[in-house]
Amino acid sequence: MHEAAERLYDRDRIIAGVEKLRFFPLALESGQGSWLVEAGGRRLLDMSATWTACCLGHGHPAVREALLRAAAAPPGAGALSAVHEDAVALAEELLKLTPGSGDRRVYLGHAGTDANDVAVRCAVHATGRPKVLAFEHSYHGGIGVAMKASGVHVEAGSVAPDEQVLFTPYPDPYRNREGYTEVLTALDEALAGQDVACLLVEPILSDGGLVVPPDGFLADVAARCAATGTLLICDEVKVGLGRPGSWHAFTHDGITPDIVTFGKSLGAGVPISAAVGPAGVFDEPGASALLTQAGNPYSAATARAVLATMTKEGLVERAAAAGRRLRHGLRQATAHLDVVGEVRGRGLAIGVDLVTDRASRGKDPRLVAKTVYRVWELGGVVFYVGGNVLEVTPPLVITDEEVDRAVELLAQGIEEAAAGKVSDAQVAPFAGW
Repeated sequence: MHEAAERLYDRDRIIAGVEKLRFFPLALESGQGSWLVEAGGRRLLDMSATWTACCLGHGHPAVREALLRAAAAPPGAGALSAVHEDAVALAEELLKLTPGSGDRRVYLGHAGTDANDVAVRCAVHATGRPKVLAFEHSYHGGIGVAMKASGVHVEAGSVAPDEQVLFTPYPDPYRNREGYTEVLTALDEALAGQDVACLLVEPILSDGGLVVPPDGFLADVAARCAATGTLLICDEVKVGLGRPGSWHAFTHDGITPDIVTFGKSLGAGVPISAAVGPAGVFDEPGASALLTQAGNPYSAATARAVLATMTKEGLVERAAAAGRRLRHGLRQATAHLDVVGEVRGRGLAIGVDLVTDRASRGKDPRLVAKTVYRVWELGGVVFYVGGNVLEVTPPLVITDEEVDRAVELLAQGIEEAAAGKVSDAQVAPFAGW
């Protein structure tokens, strides 16, 4: 670790621990494209895109130009008590992009957390039903109701359980291929009382382990929600907007959710979120979700640039092609490693499930912690989710050459971590999840 990076990382101790999720001592000074630069000048291939937020990579001209245009003569700092062109135009573009019918509204916020939180609160008010249903090991936000509906937070003890928030199992084809019937039975039981206002679902269970559900899962969920009058909220914050090789992850099963939430990639590194749903849900109660800088000209202009750039550069199609190349490369490069249980995903949302051995499929959290550390030492950035799964979500602009380098880094990192190249002492300071 360069002494400049070490000094910067040491100074970081004054930042509150409640907002830190650290896997290795990453201290950055800049970034360009799919590469990050540590203080001191070392280049690292970015295989996380800051948990998918930097969909256009780092320093994309479209983002820079949008911010400069907005900063030149900004029409205030938000859309709370005024309207401005970029906020309204962004809402119009999101309505056009998102499947749905009838009179709909767009909520603009700062992060996926508040988009999910507002969607849930509005659903409870609109339906008059008290309960919220989510899936075990899910993640929908870091504060408020969205946090209480996040299985990973409740399971970790980060927030107290709420008697009005229920959890039901998410299907896991890798570890329980025969358990899908039980998943649907549990879902039926949770919805049976018809007192559930809404069901939150991730089309791919991201922080719970990059779990790809069986084909048809969302269709089964949507049918049950429709039958019980439960609003279906599809959380596309992390795995949507082009990343799965389609504009929306939910279209894989041909459904149209009642409400769709967006975040992360929508801002390409600039804070913004959105929720699209029925006017009858999002118009009442009035003035009940007030964020002074929501819809601000900087974030709104950037989000519009993101949507335009994704279309112009064909990044949805690019995610599909790059994802196929990356998954194929990883499967070939790790075929001889008994600690790699499965490489799965859609588009550029990829999970590498690390196990004690393929026969038992036992999760290996110690190996995954050492693997991400070793990959960082070798020159890459990747994090883990679900306790034992490498989450590989590079920028959508990644080139074929960079995809191949990612395969090399990940395969070498796994093999060398398994061989003992990283000690317990090295990873001990980094709690990760």
